[in-house]
Amino acid sequence: MSDRTHGGPRASPRRERLDAGVRSLHPGYFALVMATGIMSIGMSTAGVAWLSTALLLLAVACYVVLVLLLGLRLVAFRPDLVRDLGDPARAFGFFTFVAATDVVGARLVGDGHLPVVVGLLAVASVAWLVLGYLVPALVVRTTSTRPALRGANGSWFIWVVASQSIAVLAATLEPQVDVGRRELAIVAVLSWSVGLFLYAAVGVLVAVRLLLFDVEPVDVAPTYWVAMGATAISVVAGSKIVEMARAPMVSATSALIAGLAVLFWAFGTWLIPALLAAGYWRHVRHRVPLRYEPSMWSIVFPLGMYGVGSAYLGEVDDLPAVAAIGHAEIWVALAVWAVVFGAMLRHLLRAMRAADAPGA
Repeated sequence: MSDRTHGGPRASPRRERLDAGVRSLHPGYFALVMATGIMSIGMSTAGVAWLSTALLLLAVACYVVLVLLLGLRLVAFRPDLVRDLGDPARAFGFFTFVAATDVVGARLVGDGHLPVVVGLLAVASVAWLVLGYLVPALVVRTTSTRPALRGANGSWFIWVVASQSIAVLAATLEPQVDVGRRELAIVAVLSWSVGLFLYAAVGVLVAVRLLLFDVEPVDVAPTYWVAMGATAISVVAGSKIVEMARAPMVSATSALIAGLAVLFWAFGTWLIPALLAAGYWRHVRHRVPLRYEPSMWSIVFPLGMYGVGSAYLGEVDDLPAVAAIGHAEIWVALAVWAVVFGAMLRHLLRAMRAADAPGA
């Protein structure tokens, strides 16, 4: 995948463009799968089965393509991938692979693909454990940004989302299997609890970064929406755990988790106006161009998860107002998904045309 073969002719513009795209592939691009997968779950919640299935197929296709591109990057451009692992602005994007795997798995549970779901949970759990220790260590030790806290941003909350996605998939799978229920309960409660503490830790670190270092309008990226998405997936995970069979781990923690799930929903709701105001400050007051970038999927997933989480919490805890908010917000999230997906296709089409243009 080099730009030029040894002693051979120069690679075609399209090949060079492909090489450059794989080399610079954003670690957080799996947020595309997360967003599409949660919209598939949202459409299932809304009772639109055909659209839910179509979005599921699209999510799976995107997942396969991104896994292949990630593998290609690991083989052909390993130094660039390792560099991203130590970059505080990009490293936590790798956790989108974990969350994307779990979101697809959670959607497949409803279709009865249990062996596939078990495999996805295993892959996601291993990746979560490895990245959970590797990424923070590399960010602290190898980053060129000193101190590393200067590079803290909203993408750090994806670590929380990945933890809670493990809890969601384990809790969703537990009622569907005959063996391993207690083990799944332990996994669900453990990862949910870890996610809870990570949210507090990351929240403090990001807040300190915003207070200590100058914040330019361009720094207020879409990834800050993940702070809200992390609360929403914590709501879903907590509600799923409360509904699980009475395993010892669940019995010991269900009351606490149920109460905290409601608090997470309230805090996530409070964050939405602040995030909208930040977007206004960035794009209207300071005229930062609103154009497609991979991090825009970090807006879609939180919106979709908030809708699904609100609908689910409202039904589980008998809160009609919360459920109504969730069912309405799911359609808002779908509209945003359609806009961002269209912008992505336009961006890719322009890139292909530029590669084919004479003199490119």
